[in-house]
Amino acid sequence: MEINRHKIREIAFQTLFAMNTNAKTDVKDFYVVITDGKYGEDVPEYLTTLVSGVVEHKEELDALIEKNLTSGWSITRIAKTDLIIIEVALFEMKYVDDVPAKVAINEAIELAKKFSDDRSRKFVNGILSHAHEELVK
Repeated sequence: MEINRHKIREIAFQTLFAMNTNAKTDVKDFYVVITDGKYGEDVPEYLTTLVSGVVEHKEELDALIEKNLTSGWSITRIAKTDLIIIEVALFEMKYVDDVPAKVAINEAIELAKKFSDDRSRKFVNGILSHAHEELVK
């Protein structure tokens, strides 16, 4: 059974969330557990790209998020779920050439719908839309 990028993004979010709680989270083990082995034991290359990319570029991604927050907000106020969703989308927007920004933003909104609430969905959309404007300058 083939795994699509939508599902990979979801698993990347869940993996990064788990890593945030427990730094010793192993991507391969987590992947097999979270998918119930349904897709086999080989971690998809795109999952590795997203997880390692967000981890490697976290400071830069967070600086971009910070830049796009309204006054009075700091990155520490953002719910971890929303922060990770935004980081994944920004990584795709900035470093994955074959993913259009609109797709990255829409996928982030879908993740927010599934793992967060309506206010978060709007917040995620706002941050990513502003960041996108800055990235295309």
